[in-house]
Amino acid sequence: MSTLRALLAPLLLAPVLAFAQAAPLTVCMAEDNPPFSVARKGQVTGFDVKLAEAVARELGRELKLMPFEPEVEKEAMLTHEVNAMLSAGLCELASGFPLLASDLGPPTRERFKTPDHPGAKPPRERPWVALGTLAASQPYQGTALVIVQRAGAPAVASLGELKGRKVAAVAGTLEGTLVAMYGGGALAKDMVSLGQREDAWAALESGRVDAMLVPSAAFDTHRARKPVTTLQAGPARPLGINLGWVALSSKAELLEAVNRVVARASASGELQGWARESGLSWQAPSVPAVAGSLSLAGLLRD
Repeated sequence: MSTLRALLAPLLLAPVLAFAQAAPLTVCMAEDNPPFSVARKGQVTGFDVKLAEAVARELGRELKLMPFEPEVEKEAMLTHEVNAMLSAGLCELASGFPLLASDLGPPTRERFKTPDHPGAKPPRERPWVALGTLAASQPYQGTALVIVQRAGAPAVASLGELKGRKVAAVAGTLEGTLVAMYGGGALAKDMVSLGQREDAWAALESGRVDAMLVPSAAFDTHRARKPVTTLQAGPARPLGINLGWVALSSKAELLEAVNRVVARASASGELQGWARESGLSWQAPSVPAVAGSLSLAGLLRD
């Protein structure tokens, strides 16, 4: 009997192993980060979704998306929030992560709570999650800033060419800081300060301001929402920070799968095609893949 049981064991275990191998690949994505990821009516769409689908195919697993709502007003918390989602087992990978050396590796806090996500308890009732060590994939998208103006305005390639014109500076943003600091305050005289809750696009279209500096992805989103816009963007200026995918360091095989997909899709042009389909202006990743820090001095140079 013992011999028969030993012979049957592989057959009895096969369904269990097959079930384990078929477990969905769960990927966390920001629920309102167009054109990378947007959750509406239970559906998540965007550039990151297309890449996630390819990674799931690479691994031979079904895909499950877990949208979450980061604390937008506390961007420094994003690292801990993503880490908490991964460490709590809510997902195995997270997309759209800024690749900064300070945000990778061992956590700077021992515990953190997960952000809002489907099925989450009220914030006060959520448990504190012990954070793990974050590891990153190779980058799949670079970031850049562009100067946006109304159609017909003289083309400009740098902030220095905006002297004497009304330039928007949104408080509390990197681009607003760059406008305020440029040339030791060279644009301050005509700078128009805007609050984060104000509609900067309406201010530009109405003529309240003549130009503004924004992330290229933000302009992509505006064009998608308002295809007939008369606004136009100048040349993209790389920020030197790339976007990648992150996982706990124990999930290195998943990041390797992401790297294979990104390398293959980038070489074939498929990655750039996914970007176009999502309304994203694809930016080639910059070197190094992981930035040590964000240099304001470098960004302020024309």
